[in-house]
Amino acid sequence: MVSWSRTWRNPWWQNLPSDYKRIVDTYAPVQINGHLALSHPASGRFNLGEDIRSTSATWVESAWESHVTGPDDDPRVFCSLPHPTFGTAEGLIPIAATDQGAAIFGAQRVHGFTDGVAVQGSEGDWVGHATTFAEWLYRYMIGQEMAGWDSAIFYPGPVELEYPP
Repeated sequence: MVSWSRTWRNPWWQNLPSDYKRIVDTYAPVQINGHLALSHPASGRFNLGEDIRSTSATWVESAWESHVTGPDDDPRVFCSLPHPTFGTAEGLIPIAATDQGAAIFGAQRVHGFTDGVAVQGSEGDWVGHATTFAEWLYRYMIGQEMAGWDSAIFYPGPVELEYPP
């Protein structure tokens, strides 16, 4: 696999959290425990850059605000953004997805924490996690509800990594 540092040329890619880049560079493209998908910047079919661009374009056109019911589930509030943008260093960058419909975003700030994680769950509910991506991933893997309402998934035993053909 081509190294992350040789693959990325666009300056805003540098704003992705370093722990996320290390995990992706080591394991992606991969589906973890059958639910969480990570793409890689040097992959042809599962290319992270293309995924970020296309997913961001979809989110720009979406009615994501329709699921916000108050300040606790409003990414504008917990990410300190007057109006979130998608796919920009200052906004929400789509970095992973689950097969249950949750979208995971890297955010410059979540609840005051630098390089946090914001999630819109499969039910449309938003939540901000003031953790690194690695911590978020660990908690997701041990069965905590890290991808929205009723999203807890736990598989005892070794982590299952499924690589695309």
